[in-house]
Order: sequence, then structure tokens, then C-alpha cells
Amino acid sequence: MTWDVALILGIDGLANGAVYLLAGLGLVLIFSVTRVVFVPFGDVAAFAALSLAAFETGRLPPTVGLVLTLAALALAAELWGIVRRREFARIPRALVGWGVLPALPCLAAWAIAGQAVPSALQVAIAIALVVPVTPLVARVALQPIADASVLVLLIVSLALHFLLSGLGLLFFGPEGSRTAPLVGGSLTLPGGFPVSGQVLLMMASAVVLSAMFYLLFERTVAGKALRATAVNRVGARLVGIRPARTALLAYGLASLLAGLIGVLMAPVTTMYYDSGFLIGLKAFVAAIIGGLVSYPLTALGALAVGGVESFASFWSGALKDVIVFSLLIPVLMLRSFFSAHAEEEVEEMDQ
Repeated sequence: MTWDVALILGIDGLANGAVYLLAGLGLVLIFSVTRVVFVPFGDVAAFAALSLAAFETGRLPPTVGLVLTLAALALAAELWGIVRRREFARIPRALVGWGVLPALPCLAAWAIAGQAVPSALQVAIAIALVVPVTPLVARVALQPIADASVLVLLIVSLALHFLLSGLGLLFFGPEGSRTAPLVGGSLTLPGGFPVSGQVLLMMASAVVLSAMFYLLFERTVAGKALRATAVNRVGARLVGIRPARTALLAYGLASLLAGLIGVLMAPVTTMYYDSGFLIGLKAFVAAIIGGLVSYPLTALGALAVGGVESFASFWSGALKDVIVFSLLIPVLMLRSFFSAHAEEEVEEMDQ
């Protein structure tokens, strides 16, 4: 391997790492607030990419039908809960929150489908279309079992992935799509190596969104509520923070991140209805490196995953995913070695 090839692979690794960084932040956010390892995260990203591709071909994105279906199920579940608790005064709020709000981006998509509109508007609506998906899915399947064990939540989350993947095949079909670059041009590095504007946009988006996440958690009331719920759910409830609302906020923010990932990746890779699964798994590796709690370590893990994937694809394209997932082995061994075990704590107490 020459230095020229290493530089090209390094740039590619940074671009991939930027995507896994954003996905890892979303996974850690959901897990820290709700204890859910949200496996379908990548599926939401794939739906955003396919929605943008549908806009570019002049079609109404099938995401509209998916969102409306999920909204109907979530609204039915919410109304049933209200009727059981006899809180009939909350019915108008439920109709607005679970029926009207998810339908607004669908209405916007219907309005611009087949019309000559700026690409920025298409991107914005494609992202807005998938923002309700994660909260709606969580309301139907995860909120009723919010107090279950982490293992049960993981099993349900995995089942949701297969459900959304099947719905993706039903609504989008098996064909793959690739969109036009969001930005054109390129930057020539010293030595004559061009870097496309799309790759630079992916890196810049990761930096900007990471900074915005930091400001959200440090400077806003909503961010502090998320942090409080992540640290101690019972304590957060005692000071007036409703874990159900913070969970809904976490799902919404993660869905927004997934939408951004989808539109950033769509111009550089062909996206299919099930392409998001590997994205989510590799982001999960980054999140595991961060212990599913540390955002800085997750960011470093994402960059490591992106770099390893890039160089592994050079040495063996068929084994690159195996090499990436094998990173879990030393990470888990180190965490097991340095963490205190329950048996050891019991022995120390007995002594």
C-alpha cells in the first residue's frame, strides 16, 4: 500500500465515520433515556434516502403511506389508553399529537410531488417525513413495555426491525435508488487528491451536529431533562420530569438524525429498503465502544469503525464487515476486565 492509497482510504474512512458518528449518537441517546437498543435506526435512514429518490423522480414517496399507517396505529393505541383511564379531556390533544402532526409532512410531500421545487425543499420534506416514524413505532410497540427488562426491550426492538424491513419492501419495493449529490464540486488536497463536495458535507455535518448536541444538553432545559432522565429515571420523575415525554423527545431527535444520515448517504451509495441494517449495526459497534453512555467515546469509536472498514475493504472486500464487527471482541473483553463484577463485590462484602 502506497501513501497515496492510504490517504484516499483515510478520507473515505472519515466520511464513513461521520455517518456512524451521527448514527451512534442517536443510538446512545435512545438507550440512555429509554434503555432501548433501537435496532431499526438504520431502517429509518434508508426510508429517508428512498423518499428523496422518489421526489427526484417526480413520484409521491411511499413513506407517506407508511407514516399514515403508523399514525393510525399510534392514535388508536393512545385513544384506547385514554378511554381505559377515563381521561376524555385528553382526546383532542391526542388527535393533534398522534394524528394531525404526523400527517403534516405527508401533506407537504403530496403538495410538492411531481412539482419543480428546489432540491433543498425536497431534502427538508424527505427528512420531515421520517421524523415521526420512530416516535410512532415507539408509541405502538415500546411505550406499553417501557418498564420491561433491557433484554425484553432488545428482543422487541429486533422484531421491530424485521417489521419495518418488511413494510419497507411492501411500500418501496426491492429496487435500489441513488440521489443526486447535495453539493457539487470538489476540493483538491496537497498532492493533487480531489475530495468531493458531498464527502466534505458529510464530515462538516457530523462536526456541526455534534456541536449542536453538546449545546442542546448543556444549554437547554430539554437537554437537561434528557440528561436527568438518563441518569436517574425515578429522580427525574420526582422533580417533575415525565420520562414518557423525554423518551418521545429522544425518539424524535434520533429520527431526525436518521433522516439526515439517509439524505447524506443517498448520493454516495445505492440505498435499498434494507440497507439501513448494516448502518445500524456498525453504529452499534461504535456505541458499544462508548459503553452506550459516553458520547465522546462513541464519536471516537465511530471514527475507528469508519477507518477500519475503509482499510479492510482495500485488503478484502468480502471480509470487511467481519473485520469491523470483530472490533467488538477486544472492546468487550477490555470492558469486562476493567468493570467490577457482581460476584467479586459479594465476596468483598463477605470478607
